[in-house]
Amino acid sequence: MISNSIQPRVSLMAEIPEELNEALQSYLANHASWSQHRVFCAALSLFLMQNSNCDRDVNRIYLDALFDYVH
Repeated sequence: MISNSIQPRVSLMAEIPEELNEALQSYLANHASWSQHRVFCAALSLFLMQNSNCDRDVNRIYLDALFDYVH
């Protein structure tokens, strides 16, 4: 677990179906408290929690994204 308040980040570039992008942009337009970064962190961490043997850091990232907790 990382103890300092600044989390290291990695930039990802991914192609997604146009329909997903349109749905995401529509969601973000109607939910000002959510960002693309927050959505992707929540979605990816939930996927990993459900489908792999992940550690507590992944669980924390999911909860932080879900409840809009910023370090």
